[in-house]
Amino acid sequence: MSKTILITGASTGFGRDTAQTLAHAGHTVFASMREPQGKNHKHAETLHEQGIAVVELDVASDESVDRAVKDVLARAHRIDVLVNNAGIASAGVTEAFTPDQAKVVFNTNVVGMLRTIRAVLPTMRAQGDGLIVNIGSILGRVTFPFFGIYGASKFAVEALTDSLRYEVSQLGIDVALVQPSAYPTSMYANVRQPADFERTRAYGPVGEIPGAMFKHFMATFQAADAPNPHDVAEAIATLVALPKGRRPARTVVGAAFGSDTVNAQTAPIQAHVVEALGLGHLAKVI
Repeated sequence: MSKTILITGASTGFGRDTAQTLAHAGHTVFASMREPQGKNHKHAETLHEQGIAVVELDVASDESVDRAVKDVLARAHRIDVLVNNAGIASAGVTEAFTPDQAKVVFNTNVVGMLRTIRAVLPTMRAQGDGLIVNIGSILGRVTFPFFGIYGASKFAVEALTDSLRYEVSQLGIDVALVQPSAYPTSMYANVRQPADFERTRAYGPVGEIPGAMFKHFMATFQAADAPNPHDVAEAIATLVALPKGRRPARTVVGAAFGSDTVNAQTAPIQAHVVEALGLGHLAKVI
């Protein structure tokens, strides 16, 4: 059945591929991005030419998010699926990131997700139906050195997603988390680096490790057997197609680095916690 789907961060990478994949599957897709008339004009035109609607949306702005959702509802009268894809990456010596830099990462990756969730939930609640897909990361389950700020934001996404899943389950709304590994997308090409260069230099050879890690990642991405970012779009399309209540809470995509094991071992503990609170009925969506 065709659904109306809003995707954030759809100018490039996972977001654009997901928009194209879901549109090809017969869904009505609204691909949102910042500045579709400005810096993302060419990306917006590409999607327009494929029959995909484009909406201006900046997850870092309350007003922009509210305006975009109102625009979608005015045109489609409902939102069946929200794909929270927009995000920014950061990597480097954690001490060398300024507090303001950390605020930008969290405002986009965590608070931005809350903004879009708040904007669509009144409609989904009125419908008694909906699906929210949050794009997390394997780094929300396992930790890489030098990805402390980014990983912290993705750990936060884990908690936000789990709590929300319980809270809206009795309202007919499903919530699922996709945990991608590293893929060759523009997010890694535009990764944020620490602003305090003096603190990075103070780490000596250790401070040079992030650069070496990125060289390794880039070489891996350019190899013949490089991971295919389309894996993520396919995983999201599968979640959209599954019936309500049968969607997995978490889907790891790509090299798991043990995150799948963490998922499996944590699930029964989390279930026990909810049961102990007398809220076990919230674990199943109706």
